[in-house]
Amino acid sequence: MTSENTAPASAEPAQVSSLTFDDLGLSEPTLRAVKETGYNTPTPIQAAAIPEILKGRDVLGIAQTGTGKTASFTLPMIDILASGRSRARMPRTLILEPTRELAAQVAEAFDKYGKYQKLTKALLIGGVSFGDQDALLARGVDVLIATPGRLLDHFERGKLLLNGVQVMVVDEADRMLDMGFIPDIERIFKMTPFTRQTLFFSATMPPEITRLTEAFLSNPKRIEATKPATAATTITQRIVALPGGDPRTRRAALRAVIDSCEIKNGIIFCNRKTDVDVVALSLKRHGYDAAPIHGDLDQSVRTKTLDRFRAGELKILVASDVAARGLDVPDVSHVFNYEPPRTPDDYVHRIGRTGRAGREGASFTLVGPSDKKSLDAIEKLIGRAIEKAQIEGVPDAAIGDPNDRGGRGRRAEELKREHSKRLSEKKERYMKRDDSRGDAAMEPVKQSEPAEQREPTKAREPRREQKPREPSRNRERDQEKRPPALPKEEPGATGFGSNVPAFLKRK
Repeated sequence: MTSENTAPASAEPAQVSSLTFDDLGLSEPTLRAVKETGYNTPTPIQAAAIPEILKGRDVLGIAQTGTGKTASFTLPMIDILASGRSRARMPRTLILEPTRELAAQVAEAFDKYGKYQKLTKALLIGGVSFGDQDALLARGVDVLIATPGRLLDHFERGKLLLNGVQVMVVDEADRMLDMGFIPDIERIFKMTPFTRQTLFFSATMPPEITRLTEAFLSNPKRIEATKPATAATTITQRIVALPGGDPRTRRAALRAVIDSCEIKNGIIFCNRKTDVDVVALSLKRHGYDAAPIHGDLDQSVRTKTLDRFRAGELKILVASDVAARGLDVPDVSHVFNYEPPRTPDDYVHRIGRTGRAGREGASFTLVGPSDKKSLDAIEKLIGRAIEKAQIEGVPDAAIGDPNDRGGRGRRAEELKREHSKRLSEKKERYMKRDDSRGDAAMEPVKQSEPAEQREPTKAREPRREQKPREPSRNRERDQEKRPPALPKEEPGATGFGSNVPAFLKRK
């Protein structure tokens, strides 16, 4: 669908109201499944989005993590799919997720809310054999939940057709942008019918995402769930100032912070995947119940680790930002930032894993001397300063100069000062040497004396006559072994002996 056919999205912030799920127009089987989960009152985005989706309208949802966004599109989709029948290799609805974990979570939501509806689904993610997924597609599915890469793999192999898609959902669109999936999403959009209903959800709206919505959504209903980047008031936020930026110092401080808390379960976020592995291994070596999860791990390992954490069998999950958004892990007591995230928005998404549904939570962020700039950006975004915690075993430190790089930075400054000092001492020595030679330099140069007034120079002594060396015995022996010398030829001899050529005999 082109941008010429689109109109500006009507913006409407989702307001908190006294609506119940009975007021949203959902079917009786779906309402029964919702009530069995213990939910009675919809969140603001659910109350605003569900009626619009049931009307068949495109929706643009600006939704943060923890706002109930997943249920806002799964619940009405279940009712939409209640009538109709799926065909082989032609799914009726398509949901795109940036990561395998989010895709698996949406699949669980369909199982939970669609338990009284006879719907079929397939989950297309990496790390799972193509054969099992092909078998599901061949039978036909109502709901297809996929990551963009695996979806295109099946399409290129001829195992999937998208011309029967009625509803298409793009979830966590800004995360898709960060992961480089936007070209794939544009290609997938063009494979689906232009008559489809499109539901688009994103936490932020950068220019590239805005361009995508203008190109592929038709007069969408814009719903903003919350104001950008606000943390729950039930989360107690603390920073831990480190005296240096050395990784060993940071890991030791992390262990001290964990020991100071009564942790039921916690998530440690790292900026790099390599740090995730290193921190998890370090914690395990020191006796902590910890395991890593990031995008480079095998899917079966990631699924098993996450299931253990949800079941309470694993106490500490060390994660990259792949687990920061959308992962529904209930009742997390603590969140630890091994270092401040690269962007302030990620800080809010990270700590949003705790303090959910009115529960109390706590977050700790380790801040080294070089993290001052990142901390300032976070405090500016949330609108207040974060209190500094005093942790036993961690020396009290001030948030240092952002140009300081911790212990290694201070050592570099010390070496620089020592080098400058040596240069100064060397310069002083040169100056003193020049001063000591200054008097001699000021004396007049002596003129050369006439030759007759010069003192006679001493004549060189003649060289002593050297006695001829006596031949050694070895030399005599060598001469005896040599063949006898040929007789000298007389002048005019040709050297041919008696065999002189005829032309030489001519005169």
